[in-house]
Amino acid sequence: TMTAQVIMLLYLLTFLTQKVHGAVIINGKNVPDGLMLYMVSVQNNKGHVCGGFLIREDYVITAAHCDKHNPTSVIIGTHNLKNIDDSTMRYSVTRCRHPDYVKVESGDDIMLLKLVGKVQFNNRVRPIPIPRTEVKLKDKAKCRVAGWGFTKTGGKISNGLKVADVSLMSLKECKNKWKFLKHSLPNNITCAAGPKLKAGFCKGDSGGPLICGGKAVGIVSFNMECDTYVPNVYTDVSKYVSWINGIVKQNHC
Repeated sequence: TMTAQVIMLLYLLTFLTQKVHGAVIINGKNVPDGLMLYMVSVQNNKGHVCGGFLIREDYVITAAHCDKHNPTSVIIGTHNLKNIDDSTMRYSVTRCRHPDYVKVESGDDIMLLKLVGKVQFNNRVRPIPIPRTEVKLKDKAKCRVAGWGFTKTGGKISNGLKVADVSLMSLKECKNKWKFLKHSLPNNITCAAGPKLKAGFCKGDSGGPLICGGKAVGIVSFNMECDTYVPNVYTDVSKYVSWINGIVKQNHC
């Protein structure tokens, strides 16, 4: 019946909002210390809440939905979250959430964090380039996703940074795979999945980068359950280049 369908849909959407956002890396490997020096742990007074990535000496990109955790600082320069030197690795931030962001399901899930002070680039800290203009990513391109999130649904935060290999998926195929949820995906997204849809991100990885060809092209936005069979959804960074450049130029939100 129609009512049953509506109830089921509401249930799924509730489930979706609980399980989806916030998306350790599933089927991931440890990242050696000298690699991925742009990875950032976004933190509040209780510790790690999201991932992020350094794009300049004073700006980090993360997901807008991480704003709900009231992040106040970022940790830059370590892969091991048990091994933090506050005086050299922790930077306070001001948050610039995308003005159109409402909830993950409606998209625009991007936030800039402006560092109070500037990071010194060295053999532990390096930024990652982002696309300069809007780009069309190739289907099936081999990419990677990294983070400190849960290693499986109901797991716990990983202290070591993990990375997983994923392949990009066409929007058409992605929408098809999500169709059973009667849930239309937002605009300005990119989808990716590991082999048999198994590798990918999980809670605590949100805001981390999808890396293709040495550039951060996506931001971890949402998935269904960590070990589920629907593709992971990322914010398409290239669609927000002018917004990012505008903030960096004015130097405030």
